[in-house]
Amino acid sequence: MMRRSSTSSISSQASEEETMQIFVKDVSGTTTIPLTLPPSTTLTTLSTLLALRHNLPASDLRLVHAGKHLSTPSATLQSLSLPPNATLHMALPLRGGMPPKKIRCSFKTCKDAAQRIVGDCGFCAGHFCGKHRLLEDHKCEGLEDCKKESYERNAERLESERTVAIKGV
Repeated sequence: MMRRSSTSSISSQASEEETMQIFVKDVSGTTTIPLTLPPSTTLTTLSTLLALRHNLPASDLRLVHAGKHLSTPSATLQSLSLPPNATLHMALPLRGGMPPKKIRCSFKTCKDAAQRIVGDCGFCAGHFCGKHRLLEDHKCEGLEDCKKESYERNAERLESERTVAIKGV
């Protein structure tokens, strides 16, 4: 009987060595999925499995462990040296997994941050800070077009408001 128990413990150790358990938190971070996988599983295979489970495109899915993106698709779970019962987080890419980049002023020598909405120029498609947001300040290429458009708009308005004098009354 001792032999059977030692044999069963050896076979259970072998099966434990052949697989490893990891936990994967979904994109929202509310659901944790326990997975038992062989250590030879690649990140590509794991991403594909998770993408199928969550109806997401595998190309958009990123895996994060301890704050670092696991970016080598051919890497295996064993080669990543994940600790037992490691927790991975699923993330959708945000500009390549990085936080959004601050938009800088498009003026040649300016390094200030561009103002949102009011700093966008509709004539040259540039993004400008508070000092350069006006057409004259950033020497806009569309300044002449803007002046012509404004002149035509004002001329049309004046024509529509013109009073016609009737002679002989």
